[in-house]
Order: sequence, then C-alpha cells, then structure tokens
Amino acid sequence: MELDERKMLLLTAIVDDYIHTATPVASRALSKRHEFGISSATIRNEMSDLEEMGYLEQRHTSSGRIPSEKAYRLYVNSLMCLPKLSTKELSLMRRYYAERMDKMERVILQTARVLSNMTDYTALVLAPQYQKVTVNHVQLVPLSFGKALMVVVTDAGVVKDAIISIPHDYRPEDLERVSRQLTAWFSNKKTTDVEDLLNTTISEELENNKSIFEHIMQTIDETLKPSKQKDVVLTGANNIINYPEYRNPEKVKSFLAALEQKDTLYKVLSDATQVELRISIGTDNPLDDIKDCSIITATYHVGNSTHGSIGVIGPTRMDYAKAVSVLNHVGKSLSEILENM
Repeated sequence: MELDERKMLLLTAIVDDYIHTATPVASRALSKRHEFGISSATIRNEMSDLEEMGYLEQRHTSSGRIPSEKAYRLYVNSLMCLPKLSTKELSLMRRYYAERMDKMERVILQTARVLSNMTDYTALVLAPQYQKVTVNHVQLVPLSFGKALMVVVTDAGVVKDAIISIPHDYRPEDLERVSRQLTAWFSNKKTTDVEDLLNTTISEELENNKSIFEHIMQTIDETLKPSKQKDVVLTGANNIINYPEYRNPEKVKSFLAALEQKDTLYKVLSDATQVELRISIGTDNPLDDIKDCSIITATYHVGNSTHGSIGVIGPTRMDYAKAVSVLNHVGKSLSEILENM
C-alpha cells in the first residue's frame, strides 16, 4: 500500500488536529474542519489504510483515531511546516533577555524560563561546557587576611571563580606575580588540558611556591570540571499537568521522578551537543519513566564552537513545529548574548 499525496495530506491534518485538541480524530469531524474535496466515506477509508500502515491507532472501537509514533516521526521529518513566531512572542522573548545579565547563571536561568513560557512545556538548559572552551586569563584578587578570589576567564566570556587560601605573608604584588605565571601556563589551553599540565611541566615549577600553587592547581581543576547537578537548569515541570494525558496523578509522579534524574538529563543534553537539532519521540527518548513524552533539543554556539544545548520535554502530542521554531530563536538569542558577554 502506497503513502500517496492524499494520504499524507490527511495524515498531516490528523496530526495537527490531535496536537491541538487532544481528542481522537473522526472522519466526519476531519471532513468538517478541512476542505479536502472528498467525501467523509472516502476519508474514513483512507484513515483505515493509514491505520493498517501503522500511522494511526484506534484506542476504542467507538472513537476516532490518533497518530502513532511512526506518524509523528514522518510528520517531523517531512510534513510539518515551521511557523514564524508572532510579534507578541518575539517581544516576550526580548523582555526576558532585556534585564541586565552579567552573570552566566542568570542568563541560563532566563533561557530556561523563556523556553518554558513560550512553549508551555518543561524546559532544560545545559550551561556552557567548560571542557569545550579555552582559558584566556587567570587572576588572583586579594580579599582578606589569608584569602584571595581566583577568577578564570575563557574565550566564551565565561568566568568561573573560587575563594582560595593563601599564605598570610602574601602581598598584592605577590598575587599579581602568581597571576601572570598562571596565565602564562594556561593561556590558549583547552580546559581539558589542565590536568595534563598539572602533572607535567608545571609540577617541576611548583617546588618554589609549593604552599600556594598546589592549592591553586587543585582549585582550578575542580572549578573547571563540569557539575552534572549545577550545569542542568530545569523550569516548568508543572506545565505537564496542563495536558489531559497527565491528569492521572501516577503519571505526574513518574514524570516528576524522571526529572530528578539529573545525571540522565545531563547525558541527554550533553549528547545533544553533537547535532544541531534532535527530536526523540515517545519510546525513542532515553528516560524510562516517560516513554509517552517527546524531547526536542537544539544547540547554541559561541563563535564557531558548540558550547551547550537547550531543550523541551512534553507529551508525544506536543506541537513539534512551534517548539522547534522557539528553540531555534532562543538558541540564536542565547548565542548572541554569550558572545556579547
């Protein structure tokens, strides 16, 4: 049996209708809502063929049909049209980013919020991954007796800081000298090279200033390592209860439990940095507790390098076209903000 142009037209309409109504689609209702130029009986026959081909499912004999995962996959790959965001939506996105944001954590949190509010799904954002960036500068700033602030600046404009202990007799000029030495060691080096540097040539030079350098090196190593708990920002978990599929309390509990698996979410978003756009539908998604949900992820960049990913989780019946459009716009906005920082 062939999936001809008429069947694809009908399937597109069925998927669109089910996404927006959450109600199984019947042939008569489909005929009334759309101008296909064919009878309700013909539509019914075509829907039977689509069911036989695995694109539609009928949960109850007296009800209409709903799209299968196979249908959603065809839809996102070949049938859906990405809408332009409205002036109101673009204005909303600009308002979220209009605040002064000179800290990375604030930018990432606002990105998650704008994604959640514009899609009405659960939003996920993976903060910039420091193993992908290059160190530009290391600076030690005196704070108080025996304490200093160590600041690490990267080519992504990303700043990581930590308070360290220093010898009590260290003066500001001593810290400046150490800062120059650290910058000379790490400048233009990938953060993934830090550990190698610590264990090779630098270790020979540590002997002269062992008391401070060992602590600094350990702090740099810990500061630049990604934190699975902190690097994944999640908002809008409660949005799922807006969908009739999740009116069952047990389903909501399973959904919320899945979102607590930060290690798994980190892996999902980290893997997503390998491709510009990924759509995992239903059983394709890696979260066992929510195999009736879909996950869409997209990357964001700083310069020519991919630095992280953003995504949304929603029911399999999610509005894929709208979600992809929002992710595209938000990803571009986030990339611009990070470059300007």
